[in-house]
Parts: sequence; C-alpha cells; structure tokens
Amino acid sequence: MTKKVLVLSASFRKHGNSDLLCDEFVKGALEARNDVEKIYVNDKHINYCRGCGVCNKTHKCVQNDDMAEVLAKMVAADVIVMATPVYFYTMNGQMKTLIDRTVPRYTEISNKDFYFIVSAADESHANMEKTLQSFRGFTEDCLDGAKEKGVIYGTGAWNIGDIKGSPAMQDAYLAGKNC
Repeated sequence: MTKKVLVLSASFRKHGNSDLLCDEFVKGALEARNDVEKIYVNDKHINYCRGCGVCNKTHKCVQNDDMAEVLAKMVAADVIVMATPVYFYTMNGQMKTLIDRTVPRYTEISNKDFYFIVSAADESHANMEKTLQSFRGFTEDCLDGAKEKGVIYGTGAWNIGDIKGSPAMQDAYLAGKNC
C-alpha cells in the first residue's frame, strides 16, 4: 500500500548530517513506491507562536505565513519524519517553532506513524534522549494514535558530511524502505 510520507528537515544546512539522513530515508521510501515530500523547514517562513489563543476557537492561525501549508501536509500524511540537528541536547529552534505552530490543527494529526532523525557531534545515543523526550511529548501526549516507528541516531557527526559512511545512513535508508 502506498503511503503519503512527509519528511520535515529542520537543518539549517542543506546536505548537513541530519539532512543527509533525511535523503537516505527518502531514497528508501521512494524505492518502496511511497508518495514522498521533503520540506526544508528553514526554507519556509514560519513565525513563532504568539500564544494568543484565537486558533483554539477558529482552528486557524491569525498569522499569515507558510505554516498553514505545512500543517495541511502534516494532517494529510500517513508517515511523518521529524529530523533535527541536536544543539545543546535538544532539537533546534526551527523544529520547536514548527511544533508550537501545530496548535490550530494538532487534533487532526492523528493516527500517524512517526520517525525521528537526530544528529549530533556527541557519540552517545543516551545524550539524544532529551531531544527524543521532546518529540515524544508532542507525539505521544498531544496526538491521538501517534505511533513511533523508529529513531535514526546520527551521532559522532560534527562537520558537514561526517555522517556519510556511518551505520546511521543504512538505518535511515532501511527505515524509509520499511515505512
């Protein structure tokens, strides 16, 4: 069965380590004949949530930026991949801002499969748990029927391209192939 796969790459660096892992996931998902779209979060104009609460009643944000388009794609997807470089043991600001801005329609992001891609210079998977805890807080505690299907750990990757040739590249490809 063909799935609609949405990959959200929050890296500032196109072809940086977390983004390269996204590309491998995409490659596998396309080979499995899925419908795949990758969004560079940094290429989108997404403002910070203002906490005004209007969307709680209207289910529409008062801000006129690219988030409504991204959010519609999240609602329509079967599989969502959330990828971030890890800065000081947590997701980067672009990914956190995107998550904050799901409020108008987060109840519609239901029954989705989620994959998380995290990359960092740190070698320890254990040190990525704080980032994963934040992702899981969003998916497990806020979204109905969200299922975590996998985590790709791109550890030991400081400089652009350090991730190439690492086991994480194969992990990302196989996750995409089996999503």
